[in-house]
Amino acid sequence: MKKILYTITFLLALAACNSNKPKDKKAELADLQKQQAAISAKIAKLQSEIGGGADSSKVTDVNTITIQKGQFTNYVDIQGHIDAQDNVTAFPQAAGTITAINARVGQHVNKGQVLVQLDNSVLRQNIAQAEAQLSLLNTLYQRQKNLWDQKIGTEVQYLQAKTNLEAGQKQLAALRQQASMYTIKSPISGAIDQMDLRLGQVAQPGQTGIRIVNADVLKVKADVPESYAGSVSQGDNVKVVIPDANDSLVAKVTFAAKVIDPTSRSFGIEIKLPSKKDLRPNMTAILKIASYTHPGAIVVPLKAVQKSEQGDYVFVAENGVAKRKEVKVGATSGSQSEILSGLAPGEELITDGAADIEDGDRVKVSK
Repeated sequence: MKKILYTITFLLALAACNSNKPKDKKAELADLQKQQAAISAKIAKLQSEIGGGADSSKVTDVNTITIQKGQFTNYVDIQGHIDAQDNVTAFPQAAGTITAINARVGQHVNKGQVLVQLDNSVLRQNIAQAEAQLSLLNTLYQRQKNLWDQKIGTEVQYLQAKTNLEAGQKQLAALRQQASMYTIKSPISGAIDQMDLRLGQVAQPGQTGIRIVNADVLKVKADVPESYAGSVSQGDNVKVVIPDANDSLVAKVTFAAKVIDPTSRSFGIEIKLPSKKDLRPNMTAILKIASYTHPGAIVVPLKAVQKSEQGDYVFVAENGVAKRKEVKVGATSGSQSEILSGLAPGEELITDGAADIEDGDRVKVSK
């Protein structure tokens, strides 16, 4: 720029001293304007050659990556929650007063174990009476059978004794079955997670119960929007992220519902989880489901893509100079974007420093 100013000053001085003879002012003005136009044209040319007057010694440090084709996978995030594979509530089958509680919260219990006993004293008396009656019927049957084996007595007497014995056996079995309804048994093996029962309380079927959870076998349950029905099916691999446990893993979809819920327009899926001590039921889980995969895609860091009113663009480094290239961006997943057009394998894409340069700037690639 200093050389340009010196040139302008010199030309003006030369014009002033060009002739000792006084000139017509209009002619002199026209002559100066002509010189000014020539100088302005020369200034514009010099500016375009040196980048608009910028300091030609300025070089911007940048980082680059070499464009290569690879697999691009777009993931859909679905929020779900962890649940126990076996999470049930045991209820009594009959109403009765609680006479004994044989377990406590947090205790591990086995399948079929009696947890609570209800008052069944009347039934116990009926059972004792039925057992005595059955003993008599059995004795009568054995005697009648011995006589029948010796061809003594009639067949009707033998059949009557046998029928009475079988009826007594069935009556006793029914009473014992009815008595078992006055207990609360554990339907699974697991730990008692909740029990709000106390001695003397009247337990009601379907209202008063004990929750047992088998936390050794966990699963993730989630509802997937129907728009992804074609992307999720049983057996697919899914990345499971548990934020509260700072953990993630890859598992398979063990169940995918075939029916769309008409209210939520979604379908349920389940993913079985491996046993881990830091995972608990009702923890939030994020499922990353692959909705789109392109094995031969050009994938670039999202930070390398710049935006303008005309569209998206990136910078590539060519012989130490930044070159702007218009691109068409496809799907974006995480910090990666798929480039549908505008870039070719082998080009040096500018990543760090792309926001600080313009087309034609000199750049230095940092190793």
